[in-house]
Amino acid sequence: MSLPLCTSRSRVARGRGQCLPPHSNLSNSQRSPSPCELGAAPFQKRPPPQPPRGPDPAAVAPSTPQPPQGLSRRRTAAANLQPSPSGAATASLAAALARERIRRRGEADAGPGEREALPFWQRTWFLALLLAMAAASFALALLLFLGLDLHEAAPAQSYAADPDTVVEITYGSVIKLMHERTKFRLHSHDVPYGSGSGQQSVTSFPNVDDANSYWIVRPQPDSSAKQGDPITHGTIIRLQHMRTRKWLHSHLHASPITGNLEVSCFGGENESDTGDYWRLEIEGSGKTWRQDQRIRLRHVDTGGYLHSHDRKYTRIAGGQQEVCGVGDKRPDNIWLAAEGVYHPVMPHK
Repeated sequence: MSLPLCTSRSRVARGRGQCLPPHSNLSNSQRSPSPCELGAAPFQKRPPPQPPRGPDPAAVAPSTPQPPQGLSRRRTAAANLQPSPSGAATASLAAALARERIRRRGEADAGPGEREALPFWQRTWFLALLLAMAAASFALALLLFLGLDLHEAAPAQSYAADPDTVVEITYGSVIKLMHERTKFRLHSHDVPYGSGSGQQSVTSFPNVDDANSYWIVRPQPDSSAKQGDPITHGTIIRLQHMRTRKWLHSHLHASPITGNLEVSCFGGENESDTGDYWRLEIEGSGKTWRQDQRIRLRHVDTGGYLHSHDRKYTRIAGGQQEVCGVGDKRPDNIWLAAEGVYHPVMPHK
C-alpha cells in the first residue's frame, strides 16, 4: 500500500509511515530528517520473502492432455507418466543396451548345444589340416623306410622298364658308385682323417639316399672332352665330390684300418693334381662305360685299385666301411654305376 506524499513541512511518524503536520510535539533536535525532507520516495511496505521456486512446469514441459472423464485411474496414471520426445529416445536406447547385455550374458552361460552352430568348414578345417599333416608325415616315413631317392627315381625306373636301353656314363654325369660285393656306396663328408694325411675322409656308406655319395665325372684339365661325351676304356678321369667340390685322391699314406693306400678327398674347383687321376678299366666286352658294366678304377700315381671291404669304423664314421687302395686286381675291387643323373650322349658335329 503506497503512502501519501508529504509536503516539505510534514513529518512522518516513526513506525507508521504517515505524514505528520509540521506542528508536531517533537523538537527539531529530537527527530531525524524525514524522507520527504531528503527528497526520497515515500516508504512502501515490503512484501514478505518467498521461498525459491523452480521453473514453471507448465512453461518447460508440454502440457499433458487431460484424459477423458470415463477412463480408469490406471490409464490416467499411465498417461501422466508418458515421457517427452527426448526422454523417449533415451529410454529406447537404454532398453536396447539392456537387451544386448542380456543376450550376451545368455550366450556366455549357454552350453555347447545351445549356442549358434558354426558352418561345417569352420568347425572341421583344423581337423582336416591335422589329418593332412599326419598323412604327409606317414608318406615321408614310408619313403625313407623303403630307401627311395626322389632324385634317382626317374633314371632307375627308366632303366628297369626297358632292359634293352643302354645308359652310358658321360662327362658331367652325377653318379653313385656301388661296391659290388658289399653294396655300399662310395661316400665322403667334411670330416678329416685322424691319422695319415689328415685330409677329408672317404668311406663306403650303406644308405642309398645319402646326398654325400654323389660324384661328378670330369675329364682331365687339359683334355678336349666336353660334357655329354662318352668315356672309353683306359681313359683317365677325375671324380669330384658333389657336396664339398673336392677330388677323389690317393697317395702313399697308410689307410686307418688295414694300412693300405689311403684314399681321401683333396683340392677344389681350381686346385687339382695328378693325385686325382684314375684310369677306367672296363670288365668284359664293350669299349664305352655303360651303367650295366663292371669297372675298376686304378690310381695313376700309386697304381692302387679303388677298394673296399666289410671292416667298419667304430667311432667317427661308425657303421661305414673303409675305402683304400690295393695293388692287386681282386674280385672285391669291382664297382658299378648305380643311382644318379646321366647326361645323354651328345652327337658330334
